[in-house]
Amino acid sequence: MNNGENSGNSRAPRRVTAAMVAEHAGVSTATVSLVANGKSAGRVSAANEQRVREAIRELGYFVDSIGSSLAKGVSSLVVLVAPDISNPFFAKVIAGVRSVLASDYQLLLSVTDAGVSPSASETRKIMGLRPAGLLVHAPSQDFLEEISSNLPLVALDAPGIDPRIPAVNMDVAQGAREVVAHFAAQGHTKAAYLDASTGTETLAVRREAFLAAAAEYGIEVLPSSVASSMIDVTAASAAFTQRWTQWRDSGVTALGCATDNHAFGVLHASRHLGISIPQQLAVAGFDDLPYSATSNPSITSVQLNAQEGGRQAALKLRALLDGKTPDPLQSMLPSSLIVRGSTLNNKGN
Repeated sequence: MNNGENSGNSRAPRRVTAAMVAEHAGVSTATVSLVANGKSAGRVSAANEQRVREAIRELGYFVDSIGSSLAKGVSSLVVLVAPDISNPFFAKVIAGVRSVLASDYQLLLSVTDAGVSPSASETRKIMGLRPAGLLVHAPSQDFLEEISSNLPLVALDAPGIDPRIPAVNMDVAQGAREVVAHFAAQGHTKAAYLDASTGTETLAVRREAFLAAAAEYGIEVLPSSVASSMIDVTAASAAFTQRWTQWRDSGVTALGCATDNHAFGVLHASRHLGISIPQQLAVAGFDDLPYSATSNPSITSVQLNAQEGGRQAALKLRALLDGKTPDPLQSMLPSSLIVRGSTLNNKGN
């Protein structure tokens, strides 16, 4: 090493190139490229592959695939704009997307605040990376109009957007109706609803469908029996605790929740308040998260096929990337109510 090289912190680290790796390993740069890009099978001898891998480790080399794709004017990036990826629902969406795109594209996640609609200004910053396309969860029509780009884009869980925009939606309205029908079959006549305070259209559809179905089935939901909180267990627990005495005194015996995270918050608060679920209060959620089946009691929930939603959205985006029109342009995935212990009381059936 030359005197002074890499001494102190004033100099930027040297960028290791494929040529440096090739020289270190005693092979050609083409051989380095094959090994580094996972294309060496049947084309590079085991001995040469081992030397290249050792040189890569020693020198700290990595393939700058983004830089190289941008230099060609063609990006290998697909950006997924989604809220709160700690939520298992979005882990399933990501798995579905990767099942279609992972072999050809790198998936970059842009995370908004939990449950909050994506911001056009923030998304435009990402577009500076020149991604091949965008997958956006629950965008508003205003967001889509503000982006106004020729970039291939597919929306997920975005009811009510322009029918000309490729999208994969989930039939959350049907799910909400099934929750109410189940409450009615259990003999409940007064219910409450714990909403999400994010303003996204998919959550508004859930709430409005729940209230409309309640009216059809003769279940009373007073305006004071609708509350909101963030999509957060602690916040939902606090919101429920604040409202429970009033709801109990007005005769509420069933509670619909905008998400399973809200339902988890209700279960947490109920333990502290000494509320027996489902004997005193039946609780149903949305999304059917993995822990919903193993909580105590297990949570009745509307199952939404998040992984299939991600897969179908990725297929639509791939069609756009190939210069084709997705068929159909917009898809609707069915929902289904999974009945569990949080609603199975002794009333009715």
